[in-house]
Amino acid sequence: MSWKEHLHFNETGLMPAVIQDYKNNDVLMVAYMNEEALQKTLDTGKVHFYSRSRKSLWLKGEKSGHFQVLKEMYVDCDMDCLLIKVEQKGDAACHTGYRSCFHRRVVNDDIKVVGKRIFDPNEVYKK
Repeated sequence: MSWKEHLHFNETGLMPAVIQDYKNNDVLMVAYMNEEALQKTLDTGKVHFYSRSRKSLWLKGEKSGHFQVLKEMYVDCDMDCLLIKVEQKGDAACHTGYRSCFHRRVVNDDIKVVGKRIFDPNEVYKK
């Protein structure tokens, strides 16, 4: 029996995946995977996700060129969440142009941007 058969996807067939830089352990993003996204990630070595808003599979970096190359994968104790360590190609993991999706810090009763914008999403994701 494969380790994947022990995974627990939620009632909609999804599982959260925490994406972390394999060199410095920065948390870059959190997204969701279904079985197909997981298998494509394992088959290609490039991280794929399932978009809940578009209801479709997507390859991270497909439009921006900021791909994530799989380096290591971990599964949590409940077998319902993945930690994926990646080599981030391009400097930004966030679709808003920041290195990490976690570029805003809660300070008292406010939110402060603490990251540096690397690219202009309007330029990268032209329609």
